[in-house]
Amino acid sequence: MTPPTVQEALNSLHSKSYFSPVPTNITESDINDHDDPIILGVDEAGRGPVLGPMVYGVAYCKKSYQDSVIIPNYSFDDSKKLTDPVRRQLFSYMYGETRQIDQVGYATTVITPLDISSGMSRFPPTKQYNLNEQAHDVTMGLIQGVLNQGVKLDHVYVDTVGPPLSYQKKLQERFPNVKFTVEKKADALYCVVSVASVVAKVTRDLLIESLGFKNIGSGYPGDPNTKQWLRDTQTSVMGWPQNVVRFSWQTAKTLLDDNAEKGDGVDMQWEEDFISTKKSLQKQWERQLQERKQMEQDLPITLDNWYH
Repeated sequence: MTPPTVQEALNSLHSKSYFSPVPTNITESDINDHDDPIILGVDEAGRGPVLGPMVYGVAYCKKSYQDSVIIPNYSFDDSKKLTDPVRRQLFSYMYGETRQIDQVGYATTVITPLDISSGMSRFPPTKQYNLNEQAHDVTMGLIQGVLNQGVKLDHVYVDTVGPPLSYQKKLQERFPNVKFTVEKKADALYCVVSVASVVAKVTRDLLIESLGFKNIGSGYPGDPNTKQWLRDTQTSVMGWPQNVVRFSWQTAKTLLDDNAEKGDGVDMQWEEDFISTKKSLQKQWERQLQERKQMEQDLPITLDNWYH
């Protein structure tokens, strides 16, 4: 059975989110039950690879359910420490026909290679939407989505993106009624984050498999198998399918440039390649705007320039 997080994002060029139904013991609980708070964990999978999406996952439940059911009975951990079959089995307990872990809610956002690269390649460079900003916004969107389902979150645990303190402050300002803990390696420290880590990792792995390619390696830029796959499948004009490769990664840019230099590809010239710094770009634009305004002021009013 394919996870609903995967079904939602299959064959999509653009980012998609999925939110599971809220567990019954949360919908039926007293929202003011401070003795049994609702906790939520956040983690991602696929931040570094040149291939495939980056997936953010959240998982939430009552703290008593985590402590009395999940921790004693299931081997959740940092997903990178678990084997692929174990990860898939654990996630299947949350959505399969015979759900064993039925009181954990979860959600994902699949950020596609196209959306990642489009954001990072915006022009002018001052408008670029870097990976940290994309990650922060997706995380806040997932938290808000869970809150919008009527879940009264008490404490959120986040595996850090960037400096922990500034990120925690940013989240706290955005959600003043929720407590936050942002830490490095949170997926190995907090069980609820480990659950989110498994959800994100399995979702990404299955989406990569759905592409139908073989021998692509891990997808990381330093993997020789991944580099070889990129070389073998590269086309002369478009390079690779935009739903597979992150064109904003230096690995992809280098291969495209090398191919053009060898005469096997098309040499693309971009406006920003001729501009050395962001500051000079801004100054050029400001100067051109000023010159255009001055020209408009100096023009005599004639029928010609009135209509043009």
